[in-house]
Amino acid sequence: MTGAVTPRDPAGDVEVAPEGGADVAAEAEEFLGLFHTERKLPGLAQRLEQVGEEIALTGSYRHTREELVYGAKVAWRNSVRCVGRVRWAGLKVRDRRHVTTAAGIAKELAAHLATGDNGGRIQSVMTVFAPDRPGVGPRARIWNDQLIRYCGHRQPDGSVLGDPAQVEMTEAALRLGWRPPPVPGRFDPLPWVIETATEDPSVVEVPRELVREVALSHPDHPWFADLMLRWHALPVISNMRLRVGGVDYSCAPFNGHYLSDEIGTRNMGDPGRYDQLHVVATALGLDTSREDTLWREHAVLVINQAVLHSFKAAGVRVSDPHTESELFMKFCGQEERAGRAVYADWSWLNGSVGWAALHAVHHRYYDTRVPNPNLWQGDRAYAADGAMGLTLRERHAIARKQED
Repeated sequence: MTGAVTPRDPAGDVEVAPEGGADVAAEAEEFLGLFHTERKLPGLAQRLEQVGEEIALTGSYRHTREELVYGAKVAWRNSVRCVGRVRWAGLKVRDRRHVTTAAGIAKELAAHLATGDNGGRIQSVMTVFAPDRPGVGPRARIWNDQLIRYCGHRQPDGSVLGDPAQVEMTEAALRLGWRPPPVPGRFDPLPWVIETATEDPSVVEVPRELVREVALSHPDHPWFADLMLRWHALPVISNMRLRVGGVDYSCAPFNGHYLSDEIGTRNMGDPGRYDQLHVVATALGLDTSREDTLWREHAVLVINQAVLHSFKAAGVRVSDPHTESELFMKFCGQEERAGRAVYADWSWLNGSVGWAALHAVHHRYYDTRVPNPNLWQGDRAYAADGAMGLTLRERHAIARKQED
């Protein structure tokens, strides 16, 4: 998504940042030095002394609100798989570290949806909950990879109604007691599964009135609307770990706005998702019996056109790859003028639609290191087969016994 971490779904492979044994003091010193330098603030030596004493006593330290806000913004600035980083300074950070119950977190997630949606004028938002406990792990965790996802209902014949990528999450929610709609559909919003260090995982229905959706149609192909495809307006990634100055925040959902490629190519086109390329190509009258007709490319362009047309007609913010490519080059110029390296994963900056025409981004090399602050893939709450491991409450209880 543009304006967030990645122009593709976060379900794929993401590097894992060090935790637990990492040198918190060294990361804190580096981060606080950056914070004071870039913000032109006095008192660095005093703050370092204070933080050093806190780390010596507790193994960690508490960020001031200003440090947290700055760190979240720089984490976005450093996110190597995001093409929309030109907007990093405009990130709205909601400090909710005091909210520690599942009910309280659910309420704040609903508020995040409303704030990020902004009447369709999507704005980039991050809500940060309590930091992880040193050496133990998260104090809170959201199982869903995004706050708005569609169910994957496994059918008796082995097929999937809905999103195949969400079958395991759907079945995990069912095991926790969730009841699906009486008549399952292709676009049923998944419930949230939230757990904390004092509460077992609980299932919470997403407030339906906060899920803005866009029905997809095409300006030149009236039959496209008959496919009954739609997608939600707000991509809120909820299973990544924010790391700022040696401190991890495993519950820190954030959003940007959609790049058309994410919906049109990945969500609608991938075989492991809604797999609509053959359907659209057939409706276009294309020859799908041979690959040299490039029917897939033709179909995916039509779907992307439908996404851009439909979102704009609905008044919902969306970006196209070419505009974002130009804005990313503006970001590169800003970083270079500020004396900072441009960290990036080349393969993630070049979208699937029109990548060869994105000359500026395509023909450039980047610093491939992944610095902190940053956003990292969090621990998965359930295994690939849907089996659940230790709950956070169990994990923290074990740690307390070991401390005793």
